[in-house]
Amino acid sequence: MYYGFDIGGTKIEFGAFDEKLERIATERVPTPTSDYDALISTLASLVESYDNKFGCEGKVGLGIPGFENATDGTVLTVNIPAASGNALRKDLETRLGRVVALNNDANCFALSEAWDDELKSEKSVLGLILGTGVGGGLILDGKVISGANNVAGEIGHTRIPIDAWFLMGENAPLFDCGCGNRGCADNYLSGRGFEQLYAHFNGEKKSAIDIISAYRGGDSKATEFVDLFLELLAMFLSGPLTAFDPDVVVIGGGLSNFDTIYSELPKRLEKHILSLSSVPKIIKAKHGDSGGVRGAAFLNI
Repeated sequence: MYYGFDIGGTKIEFGAFDEKLERIATERVPTPTSDYDALISTLASLVESYDNKFGCEGKVGLGIPGFENATDGTVLTVNIPAASGNALRKDLETRLGRVVALNNDANCFALSEAWDDELKSEKSVLGLILGTGVGGGLILDGKVISGANNVAGEIGHTRIPIDAWFLMGENAPLFDCGCGNRGCADNYLSGRGFEQLYAHFNGEKKSAIDIISAYRGGDSKATEFVDLFLELLAMFLSGPLTAFDPDVVVIGGGLSNFDTIYSELPKRLEKHILSLSSVPKIIKAKHGDSGGVRGAAFLNI
């Protein structure tokens, strides 16, 4: 039995999966964001409850909006203050008396998609989240590539490339990032970045949904902006595609619902990647909001 937890800033989602990787139980509870002992107890109680229900010790995986320090096991996560600075995985292992896996929620998303029946035969899958931020995860042979510092695949905190700056022109905005740096893709190519860039170049604030609606209606400003955004996205992605050379790119997050991405991005990427390379298959995520729980559960496979 595989147990997955998607631990967010407001709720914890639990899922139990059988040996066929089919979900057989779901539960959601509030996240104790300010009480670490309560957080550990909440996670442990759910595990123990379902152990009793299924008559076995399930394998436990945690997905968090943050990272585990590779040196001391403490986690860095802004959305869950109670956990930040604590050795969440190790402390839960002590409480449960078994091994617990933990990874970044973007990696869990990518792993979930890579274990879908349609992608199991693909050797490498790059998960790309274009949501509140830009997240990434790289899966090779069905396993997460975490890297030496547990930040592999975190492409949202790599910089916008020089050709993208040239494309934006003399009025290119240099956005500050929550990581402490400036110019990170997280602030340009996410749903939030989509809105920030539109406001910067057009002098008015609009939601991503309204911008896309205007684009579909033929609005000239929205059309010009979407053309710019898609070209920026292609320029940026050419770097990770060259570095990782994945077989498939799976896109999730709010902007994944903008279907123009799937028709335009492959065409635009051709001129930015190495001439001997071919553009990988680029598809929309299949499992949506449940991907974090699925991927966390599959960390132990």
